[in-house]
Amino acid sequence: MMKIQFLGTAAYEGIPSLFCGCETCRQARLLGGKNLRTRASVLIDEVLKIDFPPDTWYHSLRFGLELDRIQDLLLTHSHSDHLYAEDMAIRAEGYAKSANTPIHVYGNDLTLRLCSKHLAGLRHHYVFHRVRLFDTYNTETATITPLPASHDPMETCLIYYIEKDGKAILYGHDSGWFPEETWSWLKTRQLDLAILECTVGRSPHRTNHMNIEAVIDTKLWLEANQVLKADGLIVVTHFSHNAGLLHEEWLEIFEPHGIHVAYDGMMIKL
Repeated sequence: MMKIQFLGTAAYEGIPSLFCGCETCRQARLLGGKNLRTRASVLIDEVLKIDFPPDTWYHSLRFGLELDRIQDLLLTHSHSDHLYAEDMAIRAEGYAKSANTPIHVYGNDLTLRLCSKHLAGLRHHYVFHRVRLFDTYNTETATITPLPASHDPMETCLIYYIEKDGKAILYGHDSGWFPEETWSWLKTRQLDLAILECTVGRSPHRTNHMNIEAVIDTKLWLEANQVLKADGLIVVTHFSHNAGLLHEEWLEIFEPHGIHVAYDGMMIKL
């Protein structure tokens, strides 16, 4: 059985956001619980991690994680809420007494360059793999295929199709409405789980981030093209405080459509 844990479920600013006095942030501070969101990351079976946000240290404390058990780290893009490469140096010799086992890091040119910059001159046990779109890689823990996202036009941002233990997952953010070549590639696959984003909420914008309408349309497309299995799940994450919605309000929007709303610490078993 595969275990998927949502370590963080916020966009860049976190919820509540630093310095922010908007009503959503004020209410999140008062209500706490599932309204408190850290920067997005997912951990699969405690050995495969997606993205390395600045809240990784906090995630390890809150959820009692032994991060040295990670064997594979998949990077989606270079934005600092998804890659805080400075903290990767903490695993280097002289900073931590970590295992000598490697952590294999997969990403585009820019993400790997950032990692290399902050590890320069250090003895470490990371192994870097530059991935190419639509190529399939057998990692230490899974089989992965990077697909093009619609996010930052200045970077080849990635989403991932992940196969592990007979299950298939689409890790679909950061991205707005997917590029046509991504939709075409997905048509021949079947998913047990699709993880999408809804950064901008009710905004009409759906280009480099998804809004509510785009998430629902994606679910309908996956079902209409029989890409989502009959018992497959859709989970939405990566929320911004600027969307102006609290956890219960996200539930009211998405639950009628059979879409699950992630919160920090949520665990799914496939």
